[in-house]
Amino acid sequence: MVTFFKNKRVLITGDTGFKGSWLALWLNELGANVCGYALPPEGEYAHFKLLNLGNEITHIDGNILDVKKLDKIFQDFQPEIVFHLAAQSLVRLSYDEPKLTFETNVVGSVNVLESIRKTSSVKSLIYVTSDKCYKNNEWIWGYRENDELGGHDPYSASKAAAEIVFSSYLNSFYSKNTSIGVASVRAGNVIGGGDWALDRIIPDCIRSIKDEKKIEIRSPQSTRPWQHVLEPLSGYMLLAKKLYESPNLYTGSWNFGPGVTSIKTVKELVERVIDILGKGSISIGKVDGNKHEAGLLHLNCDKANHQLGWIPLWNFEQTIQMTIEWYKNYLNGVNPKQLSLDNIYQFMEGKNND
Repeated sequence: MVTFFKNKRVLITGDTGFKGSWLALWLNELGANVCGYALPPEGEYAHFKLLNLGNEITHIDGNILDVKKLDKIFQDFQPEIVFHLAAQSLVRLSYDEPKLTFETNVVGSVNVLESIRKTSSVKSLIYVTSDKCYKNNEWIWGYRENDELGGHDPYSASKAAAEIVFSSYLNSFYSKNTSIGVASVRAGNVIGGGDWALDRIIPDCIRSIKDEKKIEIRSPQSTRPWQHVLEPLSGYMLLAKKLYESPNLYTGSWNFGPGVTSIKTVKELVERVIDILGKGSISIGKVDGNKHEAGLLHLNCDKANHQLGWIPLWNFEQTIQMTIEWYKNYLNGVNPKQLSLDNIYQFMEGKNND
C-alpha cells in the first residue's frame, strides 16, 4: 500500500473534516496527487488548518449539493480513486437540522455517485457511511454487513438511506462493470489528535480541562467501540487498492471497527483522559429525553479481517495514549503537522511489523 498511491489521482470529498484531513495528509505523504472538495474548515483550530493542508494539496471549497461545481471538479481532475467522506456527521445536530442532514447525506451522496457515473477515469470508490446505519437493537453482538439497516435519529436514518442509495447504484450500474470497484464502508467512534468538533467526547474533554471546567458527560454507562482515526482510514486505503486491482472480488459493503477489548463506557474513556493528563473531573449532565442516543453499538469485522487481512493495530490503551499525547504536545507548542505525521509513521511501522 505504501507505493500503490504514488502519483495516483485521488479525490476526497470532505477533506476539511476530521477524518478527511487525516486521510488527505496520509495520502499526500504517500505521494498521491490529492484533490479535496469540501466546505471551508470550521474554527481556527480545525485539523485541516493546523496542518496547512490548503498549501499541500489541491483543495476547492464547495458543497456536494452544488451539482455543477461537483461535476466540474470530477471532469477537470479526472480522479482514479474517490473517497467520499463529505457529510453532516453529528447525531445531536441532526435533531436541530434534520432537513440539512438528509439533504447532505442522501442527496449529496447521490450527486457524488452521479459525478462518478459520468467520469470514466474512476477505478475505485470508497463511499463512507457510519456504523449507525444499522437498525440498532441494542444487542451485545456486533452487526454484520448484511444486517438490517435503519435509524432512530435523523443522522442514523440518513446514513441508512445513503446505504440504500449505494446499493441501488451498485446493482444498477456497477455489479457487472469490471472497470470500477465500489464499496461502502462503515465505522464509528473514531478518536485522535486534531478533532475540535462540538459535541464529541474527546474535544469536550480537552476544552473542559483547558478551561478548568468539569467534563460533563450525558450517558456515562453508554458503551462505544473506540478506535484511533488511522485504523479505519488504513482499512479504507487498503480496500481502495484492492478495488482498483480486483473490482469484482471486493465490491460491496465493509465494516471497520476495533476488537471487543476496545469497547468501553464513556465514563471509562473520560477517566483515562483525566489519568493521562493528570487533571480534570467529571460532572454527570442531564440527558435530553427528546434526543435519542444509542447505548450499545459495535461492529463485527470478520469480513475485513479474513478477506482483506485488515486487523486493528492499536488497543484501547494505545489509542487513548496516542490521542491525548497529541493534544498535550500541541498545547505545549509542538508543531501539529509533525505530531500527525509522527502518528502516521508509527502506525505504518506497526503495520509493517505485523
